[in-house]
Amino acid sequence: MAALARPTIINDLPDVILSNIIAAVSDVRSRNAAALVCRKWLVLERATRTSLTLRGNIRDLFMLPTCFRSVTHLDLSLVSPWGHPLLPPRAASSDGGDDADSVLIAHLLRHAFPIVTSLIVYARSPHTLQFLPVQWPHLKYIKLVRWHQRPQLASGDEFNLLFQGCPQLGSLDLSTFYCWTDDIPPALELNPLVAGNLTVFNLMNASFSEGFKTDEIRVITKCCPNLKELKIACMFDPMYIGFVGDEALVCISTNCPKLTVLHLADTSTLSNCRADPDEEGFTTDDAKFSVSTLIEVFSGLSLLEELVLDVCNNVRDSGPALEILNTKCPKLRTLKLGQFHGVSMPIGSKLDGVALCQGLKSLSIRKVGDLDDMGLIAIGRGCSRLAKFEIQSCKKITMRGMRTLASLLWKSLVDVRISCCKNLGASSSLKALEPIQERIQRLHIDCVWDSVEEIENINGVEYGFDLNKTNGGEASTHGNGFGDTFGSMDDDIMFNRNKRCKYDYDLNSVCMEDNGHGNGFGGRTWDRLQYLSLWIGVGDLLTPLAAAGLEHCPNLEEIKIRVEGDCRLWSKPSERAFGLSTLLRYHKLVKMHLDCGDIIGYAHTAPSGQMDLSLWERFYLFGIGTLNLKELDYWPPQDRDVNQRSLSLPAAGLLQECITLRKLFIHGTAHEHFMMFLLRIPDLRDVQLREDYYPAPENDMSTEMRSDSLSRFEAALNRRQICD
Repeated sequence: MAALARPTIINDLPDVILSNIIAAVSDVRSRNAAALVCRKWLVLERATRTSLTLRGNIRDLFMLPTCFRSVTHLDLSLVSPWGHPLLPPRAASSDGGDDADSVLIAHLLRHAFPIVTSLIVYARSPHTLQFLPVQWPHLKYIKLVRWHQRPQLASGDEFNLLFQGCPQLGSLDLSTFYCWTDDIPPALELNPLVAGNLTVFNLMNASFSEGFKTDEIRVITKCCPNLKELKIACMFDPMYIGFVGDEALVCISTNCPKLTVLHLADTSTLSNCRADPDEEGFTTDDAKFSVSTLIEVFSGLSLLEELVLDVCNNVRDSGPALEILNTKCPKLRTLKLGQFHGVSMPIGSKLDGVALCQGLKSLSIRKVGDLDDMGLIAIGRGCSRLAKFEIQSCKKITMRGMRTLASLLWKSLVDVRISCCKNLGASSSLKALEPIQERIQRLHIDCVWDSVEEIENINGVEYGFDLNKTNGGEASTHGNGFGDTFGSMDDDIMFNRNKRCKYDYDLNSVCMEDNGHGNGFGGRTWDRLQYLSLWIGVGDLLTPLAAAGLEHCPNLEEIKIRVEGDCRLWSKPSERAFGLSTLLRYHKLVKMHLDCGDIIGYAHTAPSGQMDLSLWERFYLFGIGTLNLKELDYWPPQDRDVNQRSLSLPAAGLLQECITLRKLFIHGTAHEHFMMFLLRIPDLRDVQLREDYYPAPENDMSTEMRSDSLSRFEAALNRRQICD
């Protein structure tokens, strides 16, 4: 009797097919698991990995992996000790050996990764820019990272070193690189060949105190005529000499006509500070560029796909310019506007302004002082393909308008951010999003604990507006103008008469009408929500989150909580704990960003009747050990008077209770003996201190920061046995 045939297994596939399968796996942990299956899979995984982030200690060069020969994207910005020079300068000696260590490390990296074309590196020292990029002559993309102070060099010297060693550079990202604005233009002028090759240039850096002026923008755009992506932090305020106005905008469109991505933002908009919800949205001064200039700029940039104009002064009557975008920039898919007014001012059934940009898939509007519910509804009617929508600091928007927008975009909208809108607190925002609660995947709201019933009583509005009605009827009796507008609307413009889904706009009902077609919305289940972002004021509690409308989020995997405020104005919190235990209801939650970096307090001894920051940390972290978190990013609160963000003893004690953690990143400093508490977390594999905020502390000899302390902790962490 013939032996039974052996069943076919995946290893029987030809090596070429199996290699393509493994190459298609992007998750790092999954690739690592595949490499452990057998020797053959290990070789194929190493041969097909093209991206790698090194996390080891630069002292342990003998552990530098040499099996990743196909890596083209190399990230060295997170090498330990974080923030210390990758290629450290040495004291000069008579035999010229001061740069020997830097050259040796650079050569070892080139030997381990010979075909790198994309590099991310923390460049605290000029030696890094002098010796490292030159190792890869075909380098095309570089991102520089530096949160520490700029070295005392002449303007442009650092970038001259970089450009001279990278003749084929095509993309440069300086968005997290601390430097001066006047470092950039001189270096570009001295290296015209490199500047002419640049196609991507990111200068959207929050560390710039004033941003780029008109003269600097003129030089940058003139030297880089082939740019396809330009992101730049500007100074739009007309009170400053050289502010960005008509001339600068025209220079951009004239000198760089190939742009597909253009981001222009005032430096004041790049900070995390929350605006005052009671502000009307108008500033004292107007921006010094006209609507006719905007029309000229948009007409000259016909290839635009992504546009950001986030200014700090009024841009009035911008509707006609935005209408031009639809015809002159037909490929535009992403638009962000800040301090623009008149973006949507419909009269009757006629759409105008940004509502005519029908191809948009992402729209963000900030501080639009005259945008009301009618304008918002017009945007929902016109921009019917929106998948992402962000609204910030728009005082006139109410739950009524936001809910109508959600109803109109229920097929496409999956990412929503509602921030700093006076009439849209937590409960009202979630109530407004009920029409898409089964489809939304990413959400940001402010934890301002309002009550839907209170808002209804304050506004004195009866909610029962039917979007399917095209004549006046009952809707015309409302004094807010909704009925008049939609009453005069043509059927073909508003809705097709044969449209199956009927939108019954009734805020007093929990669900939308289904009509037997499976389009109904109801209950409080957010089935597809995977990412949740929350803003909350200092001293407020997180416990009302579920009652506000987020009781059940079965697929929520990641949450970001940002707390902001001055705790020096509080004697003590109203409760013992912030309320992290309320997140236990989200069973799939494994990743958290807890950002207390905008909490201001006393790092040392507080005045009588006040709590220092260590007690506030205990308040915010109490109960975190009950969550089944795998990854945690934590920003400690700060004392700005001494520029200190340090992990306290209560915080270290509470973090050690997170027994399921595998990754922990503390964005601040910590004493060595506090860090040793974390060794009690059984499966903790990756820990790092990152002072990634401006200005990062320079005193590396303190007990919280010296590299010897960090290295000892990492050595103790790596000596432990991890079960998997």
